[in-house]
Amino acid sequence: MRVVIADDAVLLREGLIRLLTEWGHEVVAAVGDGDALVEAVVLHRPDISVVDVRMPPSHTDEGLRAAVEARRRVPGTPILVLSQYVEVSYADDLLDTAGGGIGYLLKDRVAAIDEFLDALARVATGGTVLDPEVISQLLVRRRRDDPLAALTPREREVLALMAEGRSNTAIARVLVVSDGAVEKHVRNIFTKLDLPPDATTHHRRVLAVLTHLRA
Repeated sequence: MRVVIADDAVLLREGLIRLLTEWGHEVVAAVGDGDALVEAVVLHRPDISVVDVRMPPSHTDEGLRAAVEARRRVPGTPILVLSQYVEVSYADDLLDTAGGGIGYLLKDRVAAIDEFLDALARVATGGTVLDPEVISQLLVRRRRDDPLAALTPREREVLALMAEGRSNTAIARVLVVSDGAVEKHVRNIFTKLDLPPDATTHHRRVLAVLTHLRA
C-alpha cells in the first residue's frame, strides 16, 4: 500500500515509516502538520493516511480537521486516525463524510503490530474501524445533542405524523387513540422542545416539525 503519515512526533513518525516499510508498504509522504497532510493526500492519492489528532500550531484538533478537509478534497480517501485522545467533534464530522475507509484508534489500545496492520488493511479497503472508547463518546455526544432525545417513542410517532401535515384528529385515527390523547402528546412535545407557550399553536407546530426534520 502507498501510505501518508501525519504526526508531529518525530520518533513515532519514523517508527511508523520503518514498520510499514518492513511490511512491504511504501510511505509516499511523512509530514508533521495538518496543511502538509492535505497537500500530501491531494498530491499522492495514497491508499491510506495514518493521522494523529494533535498537531501544530495549537496541538488540539488540527489532525482531525485536516483529515476532514482531505476527505473533502479527495472524496473517499481512507483515513486511519491513531491518537492518544478522542476529539469528538471532528471525529463525528469525519464519520459523516461520504463512503467508508475510516478508522479511529487510541494508541494505547493498539497492543500488537498485527492488530495495527489489520486495522490499516481494513480501512484501506473501505472498512470502518473504531475504538470502543470512540464509539462510547460519540454516542454520548449524539444523545446530548439530539433535540428529540427527551421525547417518548409515542411522542416521536405523533411528531412524525405532524411532519406529514396531519391534523390532531387524523393522527388520532392513525394511532387509534382519542383526540384528547393526541392533544396531550402535542403539548408535551411543545414543552420538551422548549417552544414558547406565547406563540400560536400553528407556529409552535411548524417549529416542532422543523426540529424533527433537522434531527
